[in-house]
Amino acid sequence: MPDPMPTHRSAAGGYRLGLVVMVSGVLMLPVMDAIGKYLSAQAGMAPGQVTCYRFLFQVVATVPAIVALHGRHGLWPRRWWPNLLRGCLLGGAGLCIFTTVKYMPLADTLAIFFVEPFILTALSALVLRERVGGAQWLAIIVGFVGAAIVINPGFRLFGAVALLPLASAALFAGYMLLNRALGTHDTPLVMQYVAGLGGSCLLGIILLAGAITGVSNFTPSWPAATCHWGLLAALGLIAAYAHLLVVLAFRKAPAAVLAPFQYMEIVSGALIGYVVFGDFPDLTKLLGIALIIASGLFIFWREQ
Repeated sequence: MPDPMPTHRSAAGGYRLGLVVMVSGVLMLPVMDAIGKYLSAQAGMAPGQVTCYRFLFQVVATVPAIVALHGRHGLWPRRWWPNLLRGCLLGGAGLCIFTTVKYMPLADTLAIFFVEPFILTALSALVLRERVGGAQWLAIIVGFVGAAIVINPGFRLFGAVALLPLASAALFAGYMLLNRALGTHDTPLVMQYVAGLGGSCLLGIILLAGAITGVSNFTPSWPAATCHWGLLAALGLIAAYAHLLVVLAFRKAPAAVLAPFQYMEIVSGALIGYVVFGDFPDLTKLLGIALIIASGLFIFWREQ
């Protein structure tokens, strides 16, 4: 009878690698949000412009890797339009987040954004006709109650801006739903490249409209300092490869193993927000964040 231990060890090794890759990607994402907050809130750059450069530099960061791995023909994906649509959804989600962090703390923004699993679960039931039980619907309601607790003080201070992370979560849920539909027709790297093109096109149109109408958050301007170009490039690089790491992690280990680690983004976002910007959630917001995390983990557990 063959010894099953080598198979178990191989699986365990794959899981450990998946966890390392997942944590690496998740810890990078709040750094991207912090750079966006600095550029918009302190460097005076419009959030629309920050978001546009984030996608432009994502394209710049992924093209050399694709050409090196697949040649120039690798720049032509099998599915152009669905991947461009993915980029537009991601571009809209990114614009909402970068606009929010200009005014609100990172932890608050990320906590509200993490209603995304609830929206995705609801959309899966309504659009894909996947079965969602009563306990999961209850978890969705509790998660939105947690989001309301976090949103309430922000809404009193900043108005409708506090609702933008909800819009971002809805757009990102649509992006994730489209990921399921696309499957593995293109490599994750190529999908990131085309998403960068789609996001760049959408944000270019928004910036043009902003320049015409004079809406300050969407009006482009030349970066005030040379170092800002470096930060914009870092933004695109982190955006491209942090999301790529998350995708690769889910190919190494099951979602049930990795999903809880997604919420490290809120924790690291709170720490970065405190260290860099002096922001930290109060006890009421921490309660709302706890409800969101607990409800999200319950939904992940039920789905597995």
